[in-house]
Amino acid sequence: MSRWLIVAALLLVAHARATCPVWSPERAGQEIAQLQEQLAEWNETYWRQGVSDVSDGVYDQLSARLALWQRCFGAVSTENASLPPRQGAIRHPVAHTGVRKLADAQAVQQWMQGKNELWVQPKVDGVAVTLVYQQGHLQRVISRGDGLLGEDWTQKARRIPSLPHKVDGALANSVLQGEIFLSADAHVQQKMGGMNARSQVAGMLMRQGDSQSLSQLSVFVWAWPDGPATMRERLTQLSASGFELAERYSYPITQIKEVADWRERWFTSPLPFATDGVVIRTAKEPEGRYWLPGQGAWVAAWKYRPVSQVAEVSGIRFTIGRTGKIAVVAELVPIQLDDKQVQRVSIGSVLRWQNLDITIGDQLLVSLAGQGIPRLESVVWRGLDRAKPMPPTPRYHSLTCFYRSPECREQFLARLNWLGASQVLNIEGIGEAGWKTLVMAHSFAHIFSWLELTPMQLNDTPGITTARAQQIFQRFDMARRQPFPLWLKALGLPLPSSAMKALSDGSWKQLEARDELHWQNLPGVGPEKARNLVAFIHHPTIVELTGQLRALGVGAFVSAFRGGSKTPAALVSASRPAYGR
Repeated sequence: MSRWLIVAALLLVAHARATCPVWSPERAGQEIAQLQEQLAEWNETYWRQGVSDVSDGVYDQLSARLALWQRCFGAVSTENASLPPRQGAIRHPVAHTGVRKLADAQAVQQWMQGKNELWVQPKVDGVAVTLVYQQGHLQRVISRGDGLLGEDWTQKARRIPSLPHKVDGALANSVLQGEIFLSADAHVQQKMGGMNARSQVAGMLMRQGDSQSLSQLSVFVWAWPDGPATMRERLTQLSASGFELAERYSYPITQIKEVADWRERWFTSPLPFATDGVVIRTAKEPEGRYWLPGQGAWVAAWKYRPVSQVAEVSGIRFTIGRTGKIAVVAELVPIQLDDKQVQRVSIGSVLRWQNLDITIGDQLLVSLAGQGIPRLESVVWRGLDRAKPMPPTPRYHSLTCFYRSPECREQFLARLNWLGASQVLNIEGIGEAGWKTLVMAHSFAHIFSWLELTPMQLNDTPGITTARAQQIFQRFDMARRQPFPLWLKALGLPLPSSAMKALSDGSWKQLEARDELHWQNLPGVGPEKARNLVAFIHHPTIVELTGQLRALGVGAFVSAFRGGSKTPAALVSASRPAYGR
């Protein structure tokens, strides 16, 4: 369907819930004008050249965002999603009404109330056209345009093999409305997405030459204005004349559950076209002469949730990770992706953030990666105000913040989260919030202070029940007996995974005895990595911390001194680095 109805409908749930920006009237006018200009430029490229500089989803969402801003600041709303057809454009015999978009199942159910003879169809993703047949011959194919006037696509469309050039019976003198789409072989929308099908089809039909690609196109007829009285009869005659897809993918429904079932089925099943939702329509329609753009009260759509959404940046936050690296996180005006509310997305390093030039007010395209983790796809729009916060001074590294201090809060907690992870000591049932509670309640001195906690202390921790305290103590006790390599991970030893697997040492004393040449015997360890390993193991903070582990009875650190004359105190350095604590 043509783009212009998106602006009027504001159908995306996330934007419907959005709040107005806090801008001065002058700033609002500038932001609106800039976005308006960009949308017009993208639209010009799309309609005149058949090329899309951004995906359909991004365009639609930014159009909705513009309409929101216009409402917020009382600006004149403009239909920027379609251009006036070129000189010589053709008037549609029957106007295209467009389809009202419904936000969710509740809205669909409300729309269905009081309506009879309802049918559901897949919402085929392509470009809308009018087909005009006279005396049994295909006379005109007209692009949707603005709903009243469109371009003459007849010559191009005649080269679409599946488009009937001759029809008979009631269709001999008829006006049909439908979707020219890109044919697909077992397209599963859930897995493959839309593949920007709308833009591909528009490009094929509007570019000069390239007639060979038109063989990939087909037509789905979804309306026969002034056709037979019943939907069943319309579908039967369309199918007999070569438009069989309409009959194959149209089903009568009476309940919202049936609509939801078909929507889910078409989303997850192989189809010959891309779809972006379902269309519900009444069998009875007004006479064609009464059809007007935006006035199709007898037809509505329930679109699929987009796999990615445009989100506005509401803040920039810097975090310090386990190894001291500074990462940048964009706080977002909340959006809904699948069944997850997304309020932030990781940008990555400070350098990447600077290269992407992201600040408050920018619009980011966000999707969900594996395990439902929000992922930044791209920056789709930048606001006028380019003021940015200053990142923290780089002063943290892999040997800082093993000990607790006010300036070490973030890295210290990151270290605790890391050592409790399933791939390290596997301390289940804690998480970031749990570690914060324990750190504050028991004034941890270092990252292994949790080994000192007794069942009574855990039980007395605010917010922790007796049963949970017992579970936590058991997990801590199990962690104490984890294999030596996992404790090396918990300590943060900078050893590649391939070398860790090949490491045969079973105690800390054996690691201390290794020099640079011995480290280089392991896979993935070169001269520089070997120097780093020796420096790490003999660093005063690590020497002191491993002494703490020995004193707390952690296996491989205790066994290192059996039969020897050294004591933990002998290994403690007289001084500690400023952020080692």
